[in-house]
Amino acid sequence: MQLSSANFKDGEFLTLDHVMAERYGFGCNGGNRSPQLTWSGAPDGTRSFALTVFDPDAPTGSGFWHWVVANIPVNVTSLELDAGNPAGGKMPAGAVTVRNDAGTREYAGPCPPQGDHPHRYFFTIFAVGAEQLAVNADTAPAVVGFQLHFNSLDKAELVGLFKH
Repeated sequence: MQLSSANFKDGEFLTLDHVMAERYGFGCNGGNRSPQLTWSGAPDGTRSFALTVFDPDAPTGSGFWHWVVANIPVNVTSLELDAGNPAGGKMPAGAVTVRNDAGTREYAGPCPPQGDHPHRYFFTIFAVGAEQLAVNADTAPAVVGFQLHFNSLDKAELVGLFKH
């Protein structure tokens, strides 16, 4: 599988447009717009997709889940710029956005502690062998990850960086 974005290339720094908004209270003042994403090359047997955005460098002991979407219909192979904004209506019907580690059900952009080293943000698309994972908006990201471990046929990653 391949994953790409019109907004950044693998290993590049994310722009302020994609950084966490001030309203989250983590000290950043970005646009909080999820980047555009496109994927291809899903294997035979794929019945849906899931997307995660994870920062393993967050000073939490367990990383930080910035965006988790399950049950993306199999006929969808891209998400528009700002699809992670629930008020925008750009998320495909049937997709389920679960609560991120900021406590909201939306894309929450990067915002590492000021002065910390550049953090890595792993945008990962999963080809899922089930039409739907047994999740809802209140499912924890780790539980989605557990289900993906047993139901993924393939995955592709794109890493964005950010330093505050």
